[in-house]
Amino acid sequence: MYDDKTISPVVKWVGGKRQLLPEIRKYIPKRISTYYEPFLGGGAVLFDILPKKAVVNDVNSELINVYKVIRDDVESLINDLAKHKNEADYYYEIRAYDREPSIYNNLTDIERASRILYLNKTCYNGLFRVNQAGQFNTPFGKYKNPNIQNADTLRAVSEYFNKANIKFLSTDFEEAVKGCRKGSFVYFDPPYDPVSDSANFTGYAKSGFDRNEQVRLKKLCDKLNDRGIKFLLSNSSTEFIMDLYKDYKIEIIQAKRSINSNGNDRGEVDEVLVRNYD
Repeated sequence: MYDDKTISPVVKWVGGKRQLLPEIRKYIPKRISTYYEPFLGGGAVLFDILPKKAVVNDVNSELINVYKVIRDDVESLINDLAKHKNEADYYYEIRAYDREPSIYNNLTDIERASRILYLNKTCYNGLFRVNQAGQFNTPFGKYKNPNIQNADTLRAVSEYFNKANIKFLSTDFEEAVKGCRKGSFVYFDPPYDPVSDSANFTGYAKSGFDRNEQVRLKKLCDKLNDRGIKFLLSNSSTEFIMDLYKDYKIEIIQAKRSINSNGNDRGEVDEVLVRNYD
């Protein structure tokens, strides 16, 4: 394991796990041959345990491009980030690139990664959200001095990516664990089952994630369990999820969430950690 305190998530992501790391750490196996994370997002768990070998995946190809660019050409990315302005008009101009194929399709991988990091640091609440057409639609955040370049963290993450053996994928979650063998460990952090209609948030990717997908994920967990592969899964503590995973070990934990559109519903909520091992 690496021990570098400068390594931390480079993007703020819906349902990020930074605040829950003390609870999640309790259940991480001591020995892992290969770490799998099929719903990577901001990667808080990955950057906390720093496995030497990992296969990580996210359906959001723009996010995976960010990670690949950090690995392959972090200095060019840092230089490109320097051009961005913390101004509303400029923000909306950059945000609109994905509505203009003639502009967007001509961006380099570095420019695309730079755009995502810039929008993430300057958009409202750091909330990565796309509409049904896959277009980024979060408004400007009006922050006084956002750390857009974040060079120290980007360099530290790049160094880790280059020292470790990490495979980046952008595919379906079932596809992402196909090479999984006994001794591997899988951490699932899917879009959560909504606790209410107003809490339903699947806007990080245009595909969405409904209860049929939750059931498909549970069946994948069953397959891993049958093969003796350890998994840990995070989700909301709805009746649906509690019943779905009733045959496994379930820990109820408290999390602070602030995405709910109704301010009165924000605050501590129950979430679950599901696992198939002692």
